Amino acid sequence: MKQLTVDVAVIGGGTAGLSAYRAAKQHANHVVMIEGGPFGTTCARVGCMPSKLLIAAAEASHQAQSTDAFGVHIEGAVVVDSKQVMARVKSERDRFVGFVVEGVDSIPSEDKIEGYAKFVGTHTLQVDGHTQIHAERIVIATGSRPAYPQVWNELGDRLVVNDDIFDWDDLPASIAIFGPGVIGLELGQALHRLGVQVHMFGVGGNVGPLTDPAVREYATQTFKHEFPLYPDVKLEHMKRNGNAVDIRYVDDHGTLQDIKVNYVIAATGRRPNVDKLALESLSLDLDSKGVPIADPLTMQSSMPHIFIAGDASNQLPLLHEAADQGRIAGDNAGRYPTLQNGLRRSAISVVFSDPQIAMIGMTYQEAQRRLGACNCLVIGEVSFENQGRSRVMLKNKGLLRIYAEQGTGILMGAEMIGPAAEHLAHLLAWAHQQQMTIAQMLDMPFYHPVIEEGVRTALRSAADQLDSNSDCATTCMECEQEGMA
Repeated sequence: MKQLTVDVAVIGGGTAGLSAYRAAKQHANHVVMIEGGPFGTTCARVGCMPSKLLIAAAEASHQAQSTDAFGVHIEGAVVVDSKQVMARVKSERDRFVGFVVEGVDSIPSEDKIEGYAKFVGTHTLQVDGHTQIHAERIVIATGSRPAYPQVWNELGDRLVVNDDIFDWDDLPASIAIFGPGVIGLELGQALHRLGVQVHMFGVGGNVGPLTDPAVREYATQTFKHEFPLYPDVKLEHMKRNGNAVDIRYVDDHGTLQDIKVNYVIAATGRRPNVDKLALESLSLDLDSKGVPIADPLTMQSSMPHIFIAGDASNQLPLLHEAADQGRIAGDNAGRYPTLQNGLRRSAISVVFSDPQIAMIGMTYQEAQRRLGACNCLVIGEVSFENQGRSRVMLKNKGLLRIYAEQGTGILMGAEMIGPAAEHLAHLLAWAHQQQMTIAQMLDMPFYHPVIEEGVRTALRSAADQLDSNSDCATTCMECEQEGMA
């Protein structure tokens, strides 16, 4: 058994782990990174990059089939060569992974330990059966994995998770996707536009990450118009039948339906990879899902020498958040016992569907909880159905809702579905991080004709409801204090 003593041990070699390792090395002499699987990131291998490659192919197909309204007619059918589609997806995916691997290869070999780690003491990690590490500080950056009901394993190889799709050489004729969240929407719509028969099912009525009932309803009806979507399905049964799966469900009209699909895709969320770390041997404070609770500004857990970052933290499972959290956790693990609050940016999330979905700052649900009880929530709204540039491009589907605080006029957040939402979200997130007011945002330049003019319309809608004489800031503070009491 090899014995090591180090300043910092980072468990995980993905986005958060790599960021943590590099940050810790700025302060500590001996830092190691432990990884049981391939070094690299979920994003490059099975997440954001390959999914966007599939979406890009789907957009090309959809655009080619949607030119008639412009008076541009393509003679003959648009043919999707699904084998060629997947060949490009995998080729470009491997190229992105290569860049990540190059970065990992630049790390000294003695700093990389291959194997799965678990705690055998408050400062001691056992890596498989070959190495025991005593670490003064530890960063948990073990990422996440797809999660689904274990009973579905009875479907055998007819059940796949989203990670598996990017190893396909060809596309199936039909699929059922369970989970109309970010991953389910992106992959489901893309596969539909590439010629796959898609049925999408959910429980509870949620579509994407949206919490605003008006935006969520708009999104639901928009996607339902394109492919079968049942956000709150009543599933009667799902059974394997040879090389297919039989599914019986009750549709929105109460009618019993039977379908047969080639595969079932589980897109029902991801689970932090902390269950095999033997955390029960520690006195860590855990949340209801067994995930260590970390301070969002320092990423320090309830045990001062242990930090947690990335998907394993169960805070915001996004690549840019993982990179930020890893940097903060590694920096503090390296400089410990001195701690420094890290930069936490305004929240921003995007679903690369068509229309796109985006959210920034506070969600509607959070804004209602903080401002709704004291009647201090102002909502500005715009529909993109008659927005000039959107209509010119025949991209005129969407709804943007902006949340502001009465009295101060400060932008609190926004939820939207619409054209170029990924770009609109960045503008709004930058304004949110600068704590701009609605009036200050309206003073910014808006060109004509651009989609951003829709943002101005929503801002004007909010401005019309603002009362500068309101004492909402004081009222809401009193409400919060009463609630805490």
